[in-house]
Amino acid sequence: MIGVVYMKKIVMLVLLLLTVLQAESLGVNEKLGEYVPLDLTFIDEDGKSRTLKEYMDGKPTIISLNYFRCAGICTPQLEDMAKMLSKLDLAENTDYKVLTISFAPDETSPLAKAKRKTMLHAMSRPYVQDAWHFLITENNSSAILADKVGFTYKKVVSKAGVPEWIHAASLIIISPEGKITRYLNGIEQLPFDVKMAVLESAQGKVGPTIAKTLLYCFAYDPKGKTYVFAWEKIAATVILTITIIFFIWLIKAGRRDQEEHQNQRRDIDE
Repeated sequence: MIGVVYMKKIVMLVLLLLTVLQAESLGVNEKLGEYVPLDLTFIDEDGKSRTLKEYMDGKPTIISLNYFRCAGICTPQLEDMAKMLSKLDLAENTDYKVLTISFAPDETSPLAKAKRKTMLHAMSRPYVQDAWHFLITENNSSAILADKVGFTYKKVVSKAGVPEWIHAASLIIISPEGKITRYLNGIEQLPFDVKMAVLESAQGKVGPTIAKTLLYCFAYDPKGKTYVFAWEKIAATVILTITIIFFIWLIKAGRRDQEEHQNQRRDIDE
């Protein structure tokens, strides 16, 4: 009996390990500096077929890979994109383009059109519609693009018999020449992060993902159209930190002197 229970535990551990290993194979395997084929064709929300190069129109492009029937992370990610793009301090359709591409091979243009309409309505300001297209695959183009940028996903069937896709959430920044210049992983993105990524991509600069706390150390230079290290901001932060530490030390020193004075009076009274 003990042996059977022990074997069941081993089997469960093996299955758990296989699940973890399988999950680790999904996600985003960054391919910074590599190029995507710009001759891939996609069908837009109006049923028109164009190449990736035509959709990008010589602009740095923000790409998200999703599927339009997604009941998981796609909607929160796209809603955050709508909010973030509304606040982005760049001119859409002039400084950059946005492409949301479905990797589900059975999705249609009407689905893409409906999702695009929903996201544009979710924006907090009027947005140039031609700047953000929702595309579906043509000749397996979505799978090819996903492979080129290292975006992996897997089809599963839910208990209700509904097909779903397991995938990550990421924005992939492509330069006008098709170079992969930046990955912004996760559902939520700061306009600052995206702006920095787009400006650098326009110059063909490849930038790895950096900690958001480090972004405080940079300031935007409108003349050079880039981000520079903000010495004044860092110096002010250091001075403020030292002042706070010194103030805390004064308070503690004052309390310590007061306690010593009270102890001395207590000793005299005794």
